[in-house]
Amino acid sequence: MKYMNRFLKIGLVAMLFTVAFASCVPQKKMLYLKEAQMAAENISKEYVNDRTIDYKLQPGDNLFIRFLNTIDQHSATTLTGENGARTYMSSDAGIYLQSYTLDEEGCIELPLTGKINLKNLTVDQAKELLQEKVSKFVNQTTLIVKLSNFNLTVLGEVSKPGMYKVYQSQINLFEAIAMAGNMTNFAQKDNVKIVRQTENGSEIVMVDMGQADILSSPYYYLKPNDIIYVEPLKIKQWGFTTFPYSTVISIVSMAVTLITLYTRLKD
Repeated sequence: MKYMNRFLKIGLVAMLFTVAFASCVPQKKMLYLKEAQMAAENISKEYVNDRTIDYKLQPGDNLFIRFLNTIDQHSATTLTGENGARTYMSSDAGIYLQSYTLDEEGCIELPLTGKINLKNLTVDQAKELLQEKVSKFVNQTTLIVKLSNFNLTVLGEVSKPGMYKVYQSQINLFEAIAMAGNMTNFAQKDNVKIVRQTENGSEIVMVDMGQADILSSPYYYLKPNDIIYVEPLKIKQWGFTTFPYSTVISIVSMAVTLITLYTRLKD
């Protein structure tokens, strides 16, 4: 009996230690932008990252194009899309219908100029080329050209995974994660994968959002159609984000009760 009670107590203590120290996600796993030197010296540090908008237009991209008369600023005309439909820009369908889609060769066709190849040009370069072509037929007009299909997909350990539309010229990793409701406590911040389209297919890049030098990464700023996948920590299979006090108390109470009943029965 004496050895049995001792064995039960040792087993109970071991179980409690296992739950307390092995089941919780360490705080350091939850932090962004860790920088030991900055914390130790209480200083700021600059991370250089040239914010260049270098996305090259590819077949399948959609461009929104609008005429603006430079004499009368109020007389602005939107070029209708290829199907001639005029719809409001407040919906995804409206954006699609009022935009021009680059064909398989990377060309669009305007009513005045005919086919124009825009493949591998940035949006600014495409605007300059279109302005040059249109100015030969229409005087004193300015073109507004926007990329209308900047989509991002965020998957994995985030609060709201899904596909998001971005209505700005560029977005960074943290802004994308914020759109998806931030990472969960089980997110593996040092192993975030970015799937990016290339001319030859797709590439997969791993970035560490837990380290401050992510700010200088060439993958800090995202490109249209990027896919962000946040892997889960291995501890998710059996761990806890916070210590389960109520569960442990219940286990302890049950164990004490069983030991007490066992002792009384033996006596």
